[in-house]
Amino acid sequence: MPRAAAALGLALAGLLGAAQPGRAQAVNDYPTNARAEYVFTCMATNGQTRDMLDRCSCAIDQIATVLPYADYVEAETVLRMQQVTGERASMFRGMAQMTEIVAALRRAEAEAEILCF
Repeated sequence: MPRAAAALGLALAGLLGAAQPGRAQAVNDYPTNARAEYVFTCMATNGQTRDMLDRCSCAIDQIATVLPYADYVEAETVLRMQQVTGERASMFRGMAQMTEIVAALRRAEAEAEILCF
């Protein structure tokens, strides 16, 4: 019986130890500089107040729970390329795949706006 209890204890410790880093990483997979850049841009648009700092921080946290970082980077890249003039950038404006990438970010931002603003 003590052997079974020890095995159970080790299994539980392993589960708890494995669950915590995975969970934290899944929720916090955005690098700090990406979060900070979002918050600075949000505050520049909405006001440089403590309230806006809290709301903008909440927004990027909500976006991070909905949209993986790789998808966020893709969408930000497409948005930046859509602002560029010239023939090379035209594919970022007209392709359905690019439109869907941006739409996923817009949905995440809309959800964040509802929850945080």
